[in-house]
Amino acid sequence: MTGKSKVVVVMPAYNAARTLERVYHDIAREEVDEIVVVDDCSKDDTVEVARRLPVTLIVREKNGGYGANQKTCYDHALSVGADHVVMLHADYQYDARVLPAVLLLLRLGICDVILGNRIRTRREALACGMPAAKYFANRGLTIIENMLSGQNLGEWHSGFRAYSRKVLTSIPYHRNSDNFVFDSQFLVQSVNLGFRIGDLPVPVRYFDEASSISLVNSTRYAVSTMRTFAQWYGHRAGILHNPLFEGTPANAEHAPVDLSQDRAG
Repeated sequence: MTGKSKVVVVMPAYNAARTLERVYHDIAREEVDEIVVVDDCSKDDTVEVARRLPVTLIVREKNGGYGANQKTCYDHALSVGADHVVMLHADYQYDARVLPAVLLLLRLGICDVILGNRIRTRREALACGMPAAKYFANRGLTIIENMLSGQNLGEWHSGFRAYSRKVLTSIPYHRNSDNFVFDSQFLVQSVNLGFRIGDLPVPVRYFDEASSISLVNSTRYAVSTMRTFAQWYGHRAGILHNPLFEGTPANAEHAPVDLSQDRAG
């Protein structure tokens, strides 16, 4: 136990048998109270690997998608009283060793949401294996998202994210997609409610064992992300109310919205 705040690391996992243990060993255990692996019906030995590690293992009964997996992750973290929650992909693309620095920014109240930023320079990203098409797509979409949201993030598409408890209890994340656009929706919701978002540089890691979504899914993700911004702008303008953008503002003192009606199962 940290004695400062209760920290839960959650790892949504799908076919991560070759990388899960490496991610686990990079986590600073003295900073963390619980590590949770949520398996989304992997077809490899992810569950067997997780069972050999001192983690809390949750095996979903059916494959629900990346967003659905995160919902299970955050539900568990909140249910055990987490003050800070770190979401870390199990594919070893993100360096978990920076976790203490991420937690310090949250504990000091400097940020409510922290993202790991893999893109410090183009040279580094490409030299470390990030495909050129993925790099330019990431940069282009991030620039547009920063312009539309008023943020200045180095990367909107990170699989290393950390949140204060208030963020997770304020945002109606059960209304979000069960697919990859969950992440974009969550960040737009965070901006909408006034939470402070920052990022921290992490090394780029691309290799054969690391998972990567296909070109088709990447295109769908980009289109869905732009749709999310259109919905947000419409909601703010009063043109079309959208329940995605309800919730408790960051500076509010009242109790967060009851989301129990949105939870399935």
